[in-house]
Amino acid sequence: MFEVIGKEETFKVLTLTEAMNLAKHMNEFVTIKGQDFEIVGMFGVDSIRDGVCPDGVKYDWNKTSRIGASKRNERVIENEEDY
Repeated sequence: MFEVIGKEETFKVLTLTEAMNLAKHMNEFVTIKGQDFEIVGMFGVDSIRDGVCPDGVKYDWNKTSRIGASKRNERVIENEEDY
């Protein structure tokens, strides 16, 4: 059993697939609660085109800006100095 909790409504469904489909249909920030876990977020972004999500929100995440990038770059610089 899974609970899909929105801003104003809460639904109970039997499977995670049903919960995710319902969350996409609700088109809002939701919480999906299962027996052993909890998932939060907006569901339904299936593709990025020209740097924009289907709902018009700019998608600007990139791998180089993730946590740890500065340490990774320091190691590269250290290795270049060795040569």
